[in-house]
Parts: sequence; C-alpha cells; structure tokens
Amino acid sequence: MAMKLDGAVALVTGTSRGVGVKYVDALLARGAAKVYATARDPAAVIERHADAWGPRVEVFGLDVTDAAQVADAANRCADLTVLINNAGINRMQGFVAARSATDARAEMATNYFGTLSMVRAFASTLGANGGGAIVNMLSILARATMPVMGSLCASKAAAFALTQGVRAELRAQGTQVIAVMPGAIDTDMSRDFPPPKLAPEAVVAAALDAVEAGVDDVYPGAMAEQLAAGLARDYRAVEAQLAKRLPG
Repeated sequence: MAMKLDGAVALVTGTSRGVGVKYVDALLARGAAKVYATARDPAAVIERHADAWGPRVEVFGLDVTDAAQVADAANRCADLTVLINNAGINRMQGFVAARSATDARAEMATNYFGTLSMVRAFASTLGANGGGAIVNMLSILARATMPVMGSLCASKAAAFALTQGVRAELRAQGTQVIAVMPGAIDTDMSRDFPPPKLAPEAVVAAALDAVEAGVDDVYPGAMAEQLAAGLARDYRAVEAQLAKRLPG
C-alpha cells in the first residue's frame, strides 16, 4: 500500500516545535490540500507559524491523553486521509533509578495510550476515505533498551507492538501503517543527548517518502540503520552496547 501526498488531508499531533513543525512544512511542500496542526498550546503554534503556513493549515488544541479532545478532533476532521502521531515525551528516566514511576506512567500515557486513542478514533474515518495512512513516530529504541531512558524505551516498544497489530487489523480497509524509528534527532527533546544527531527535516522526509513508497518500517539516519542491522545480526551485542548508557 502506498499513497501520494499531493491532495491529502493530514493531521499532525505535537506541532508546537521540532519534528511536528517540519511535518507540517513538508506536507505543504508535497501538495497536501489541508493540514490540521495540533498541539496542547495552539496559541503558541499560531503565533509562531500560522502566517508562514497560510490558509491550508488549521491549528487547534489537542492533548492526546484527553479522551474528550481526541473525540472532538475525530468529529472535526472527518475528511482525514493521513494521521501522523508525532506527539511524545521523554522524561530521561531509568527503571529502578527513577525516584518514582510517575514519569514512566506519563510517558506511557502519551507515547502509547495517546497513540492508541488517536488510532482508534480515526481508523473508521480513514477507511471511509479510501484507506489512507497512519504514521507513528517511534524510535530505534522501540526495539532495544538504553537504560538511561529506559521507561521511554518501554513506551516506544509498546507503541511499536501497537503499530504492528494495527497494521494487521487495518490492512483489509487499505490503511497503510508506518513505524518511523530514527536515532537521536536534533530537537529540544534530545538536547542532552550527545551528537551525532539527525536533522528533523531528514526524519520527516524519510517518513513521508515511506508513505509514498508503501514502506512499512523506516529507519532514518545512520544510527538507526546501524542498530537495526546489529539487532538482526547479534541482538545481545547491541544490548551490551546500549547497557553502557546507565542512569545518573
């Protein structure tokens, strides 16, 4: 399954900064007819980007952990053909070293349950509009755990399992479901992570290329490609490598 983005109607979560902003830019450049740009603080998005984006972009507030807001978004965006689940958080916590499980629960609420809520809310809409595509922004750490941010890895692993399952469930209605698994990206979320880091534009380009080419799993950047190859060759070696990055 593949689709052209020219003429598409897309919704992007988490557009207040970083990768989300670049998704909107790239969708417009590829000819999207309309982009719903959503964020917890839509006023900040409008102030920073609305003039540059123009009339094809509609900005509104959406917290993916709020069931009522997700339902309202589904009612509002009945013309959707591409859902991009980009909203995510990283609290940079280990499993045992963390003072409590509060941050782990927050990561799971946004990165897993938020993505699940959006998929459930829009699956029938995509089917009614010809199938379309779902793009889930994950991480190469969905497939291997780096202990310094262990609870983030767990939430992304859960979202990867979700992506695989949804891909199977929605195949019959013609919906493409893509897992985007980059390494470190040069955004505020990864400001404390050492270089090299991938430019947000490169991640977005790889993800949207995958939509148009019908690719299910995409690993943007050398770090993700190398880790994916290492996992296929010797999983334990990759585990040992990542185990050196400990909390605190």
